[in-house]
Amino acid sequence: MVLHKRGALASSMFYDLMVFWWKSVITIFFREIRSRGAWKVPGEGEGAVIFVVGPHHNQFLDPLLLMSEVRREAGRRISFLVAAKSMDRKFIGGAAKLMQSIPVARAQDLAISGKGTISLSPSDPTIILGNGTSFLTDFSTPRCQIMLPRQLGNVSVEVVEVLEEGKLRIKKEFAKKAMEGLREKGEKGVSYKILPHVDQTKMYSSVYQKLTEGGCIGIFPEGGSHDRTDLLPLKAGVSIMALGALSSNPNLRLRIVPVGLSYFHPHRFRSRAVVEFGTPIEIPGSMVGEFEKGGEEKKKAIGDVMELVVDGLKSVTVRAPDYETLMLIQATRRLYRPPGQHLTLGQIVELNKRFIAGYEVYKDEPRLIDLSKRVREYNTLLRYMGLKDHQIEAVARPWWRSFVLLCYRLGLLSAWGILALPGVILNAPIFIAAKIISRKKAKEALAASTVKIKGNDVLATWKVLVALAGAPTLYTIYAIGATVLAFKFNLAFKYKCWAPVATILGLPIIGYSALKFGEVGMDVYKSLRPLLLSVLPGNTHQLDHLRTMRAGLQLEINQLVEELAPAIFDDFYTNRI
Repeated sequence: MVLHKRGALASSMFYDLMVFWWKSVITIFFREIRSRGAWKVPGEGEGAVIFVVGPHHNQFLDPLLLMSEVRREAGRRISFLVAAKSMDRKFIGGAAKLMQSIPVARAQDLAISGKGTISLSPSDPTIILGNGTSFLTDFSTPRCQIMLPRQLGNVSVEVVEVLEEGKLRIKKEFAKKAMEGLREKGEKGVSYKILPHVDQTKMYSSVYQKLTEGGCIGIFPEGGSHDRTDLLPLKAGVSIMALGALSSNPNLRLRIVPVGLSYFHPHRFRSRAVVEFGTPIEIPGSMVGEFEKGGEEKKKAIGDVMELVVDGLKSVTVRAPDYETLMLIQATRRLYRPPGQHLTLGQIVELNKRFIAGYEVYKDEPRLIDLSKRVREYNTLLRYMGLKDHQIEAVARPWWRSFVLLCYRLGLLSAWGILALPGVILNAPIFIAAKIISRKKAKEALAASTVKIKGNDVLATWKVLVALAGAPTLYTIYAIGATVLAFKFNLAFKYKCWAPVATILGLPIIGYSALKFGEVGMDVYKSLRPLLLSVLPGNTHQLDHLRTMRAGLQLEINQLVEELAPAIFDDFYTNRI
């Protein structure tokens, strides 16, 4: 018992050290991190918690961000479910183990290519015909799955019976689109993969034990990371975990906390993030009773819990049907100004969610259709002028004042640039390597996925990993170089000794200083274009047109919000959000 307590104490200490380390890394990568609703998270000793998180837009940074915020805000430690494939990686796997992660074996990670090709039986959509295959050997293990290639959506179905070497029966027919694609291939067929059945007993046992001890589990129910604007279909694992834990321990107090992660350009260095915690979900005892009965009632209970989870996630996530709609919503939100308020980062996220909800309700309203068209036209004009919406106000001043301000800011930019230059030059190899490697990894991830759009969800992760590996290597090279130079110029013995130490200690400080100077300098640089446009002759008419158009859109958007929003949001009049 004493040994167990010592082990748990040591494990918690390592966890806290890792969280502190990763918090430092995250703070460098993100310019601003805000939490909303953290008071809703049950504190230590208030029962077990399953954190259901979405959308999964940053491959390895998402769990680290949530871990650090929950530890800071609620004082709790989360054990995330991590793919066994990731746990096998040297650096990531070691860190995941220290942070008490639970490995999950995934069938797709264990997939192997099958021999020959497969086609669909013309008479029965559940019969698969093989050409040059060895089904009797490849599918000898019960509950294996057969997976179609990427061009057909990587769809997989369980094999229920191998009839002969080149013929087998699947549990259900493929999805309509995949089946049509397979039929188009005819007798020639397509390649396929074999997915073994994965026994998750050990994983569920680890989860139940953690929850029984009153701990916290974190899970991304979408499965893998992605860069889509809406949630992927959620997997039912979280329902099974919650119901199974409550079934095995009737006295367990368990709640599911939905968590929404909202990023402003998630893959970019020095971007912003908001972590929003939803209302904890308690599972009724009636659902646990249905789960214990098995059969169809068990399936119903799992489905009912999933509905609660989906509703919870919808309340804390910004979801749009497509990228164009998201851009339209964000442009409209920027034009809306609640009376007498300066919006916080959390309020901006809340406004995005409410504008999307309102758009879904009123998108067929003629006035909204016309407004959407004019907002898109306004955005097009902004892009043509190379301006952002918030910069329009900056050009609404006399040209001579803009000229004076332009000269001042050019001087300011030069000063910040000079201060940042040493750190930028010294760390340039890391920046270049991070950009090249992260782009390469994004292409690889995109090629291996059917849900990613550009692969942006892995960019931030690889930028951080490359920087973590590259910085010590580069600084060591600089330290060796400093030592060589000290000996070459025959400096005093103390300088020869201190050269590598000063280099190793000084470079991170120089790098961080360059980061802060460069950040301010970049803000100044972004403000130059509207000033330049307002000084140069020939732009006055276009800028006046943009200002007039913006004022008209703001007035109309505010009027529409005042008229339509109260019918959807009961608390609208509280703060006009």
